[in-house]
Amino acid sequence: DFPTGCVIQGAEGITDYMTTGRGSVRVRGQAEIVEHNGREQIIITEIPYNVNRAELVKRIAELANEKIITDITSVRDESDENTRVVVELKREARPQVVLNNLYKFTALESSFSINMLAIDGGRPRVLSIKDAIACYIEHRREVIIRRTRFLLRKAELQAEKLEAFLLALGHLDDFIKIIRDSRNREEARGRLKAYTFSTATAEGLGILIRSQPSIQGDRYVFTDSQVDHILELRLYQLTGLEREKVKADYDRILAEIEDLMDILAKEHRVLDIIKSELQAIKSKHGNVRLTRIDATGGGIETIDLIPNDANIVTLTHMGYVKRTLTTEFRLQARGGKGLKGMETREATTKEDKNDFVETLFSANMHDFLLFFTNTGRVYVERVYQLPEAPRTGKGRSIKNVLNLRPEEKINSVLRLEAQGVEDEAMWSPDKFVLFATKDGTVKKTALEAFKNYRKDGIIAINIEEGNDLVDVVLTNGNSQICFATRDGMCLRCVETDIRAMGRGAAGVRGIRLDEGDYLVALTAVEPDTQLLVVSENGLGKRTPFEDYRLINRGGKGVKTMSITEKTGKVVEALAVHDDDELMLITSKGQNVRIRVGGEKGIRETGRVAQGVKLMNLKKGETIQDVTTVVPDEDDSTEVADIEAVEDEEGLTEGKGDAAADDFADDVTEDSGDVSSEE
Repeated sequence: DFPTGCVIQGAEGITDYMTTGRGSVRVRGQAEIVEHNGREQIIITEIPYNVNRAELVKRIAELANEKIITDITSVRDESDENTRVVVELKREARPQVVLNNLYKFTALESSFSINMLAIDGGRPRVLSIKDAIACYIEHRREVIIRRTRFLLRKAELQAEKLEAFLLALGHLDDFIKIIRDSRNREEARGRLKAYTFSTATAEGLGILIRSQPSIQGDRYVFTDSQVDHILELRLYQLTGLEREKVKADYDRILAEIEDLMDILAKEHRVLDIIKSELQAIKSKHGNVRLTRIDATGGGIETIDLIPNDANIVTLTHMGYVKRTLTTEFRLQARGGKGLKGMETREATTKEDKNDFVETLFSANMHDFLLFFTNTGRVYVERVYQLPEAPRTGKGRSIKNVLNLRPEEKINSVLRLEAQGVEDEAMWSPDKFVLFATKDGTVKKTALEAFKNYRKDGIIAINIEEGNDLVDVVLTNGNSQICFATRDGMCLRCVETDIRAMGRGAAGVRGIRLDEGDYLVALTAVEPDTQLLVVSENGLGKRTPFEDYRLINRGGKGVKTMSITEKTGKVVEALAVHDDDELMLITSKGQNVRIRVGGEKGIRETGRVAQGVKLMNLKKGETIQDVTTVVPDEDDSTEVADIEAVEDEEGLTEGKGDAAADDFADDVTEDSGDVSSEE
């Protein structure tokens, strides 16, 4: 870790010095490309360790003046306590090319050689990381043993002194007479040393008989130091309270001696002390790692080092992404108020709205994520490469994770389950990706078309200006799918009605929308599942897919929820199993995790019912997103109140209406391609 942060490029050097003791790492400064006044700038915010910032700025200016890098117009240092070097570019410049040249021709990317040479056993030796750790542990073991022996000798001397006090205080009259009858100190020393006790007498005064120097056969004989301590006794130490204090100190020293001898006798005690002292050092001096590692350029198999744990991935409106272990979210019954799930970013200007969560889903650490943007591009990243944050953390900007273009924003995310070591199995030609846009358009593309993805993204769908990507689902090519709209309409059709198209096509009409209505969800029908519909005011219901008749694509569909002021508009619709668990998140960052089935779950209702309350919302708060999560049997359940909500006719299970059924009469027409250009 370097104090100036930055990024280590590749893992070969790290592997080399950890296994052999010698290696080299390339450290790259942190820079981002931003647009300012119609031009793009390169903002350098971190520089490698030991690189002089002024010299770096001077070198960049030299490269521009010498025409080695021709697209730089100026460079200036705007740093205060934080590094900020601004490189201005020409209008026609390609900023990534310029940045690559800066990495090549300046110290913005520097190499650091590592040679783990140490004196081991009196001789110089190059150590691997395992050898270094072993040597350090052995060193700490030796230090602890020496320290324990020193403390033991010190404790034995203290015990010897206290034993002399106990014997003197136990025979106080005899000792006072000996001292008073002596002509000088030396005579008193000799007479006291000649005064011996039986070991039984010593034990009667509370002295522990062991292998101390005072024991000679069955007699207790004072040592020279004990005699000196007795002669140095002061009058106040002859009181009864002092005698009790001496006995308490003696018992404490004996316990300490026993503990120190136990440490010397048992190896595991020494190792436990090493662990506890290392934990203390970590607690006192540990800090957050500053230097990130980009292992993509190296040969190390990072995935082998990472457990495939279940996570909740969250993406906010302002583009902040994070992953959090599902175990941080307590399971509740529907109707609960929820937990604080994310501290969303506050607005920086009066015109800005507070940040809120837009996307939430469950994924395992090894899974691949396909991020689809509003411009129709797709970026691929693995879950473990997303920033980890606690349940209430904010995460990091998605632009620090993906190489998004300035105008791009993530609209939808598709999860691909990792298939062990053979990632090729994920890109099966028998799998398809279905896209649905806000205006009801749908497009079908083979999954293998996205196999050759790039860091800078690739085209996924052609989206016209004013339209938005709503949902992306993965299918087997023969699935049934459901479209759900904000005004409570739903259309179920077969996927075979939609022909496969290339990545650059726009798609065909999936559902015809009334004026003011728009698509909010696309879901694939799975075996033994039901359609869960959730409204913005926290109401939800699940209905068998069989209640929605099969209709050709391009029709209006049928009603799926009675929309009233109490329910609010539809925000999500998805296929759920009876044993699934749901995560609901609100516009204010609250979340609740509930079971779909069971006694406290979501009751099955008719097609046009309003449903039951899933979550208690505060004033001005609405449901923002819903997703299924991996069930955890160890989670505790906090039961909340259950409230059934009646529809306008006073029924929790509606039977539909004539208007809803009439929609099915106008569903056979196929509106054809909106733009099927391959």
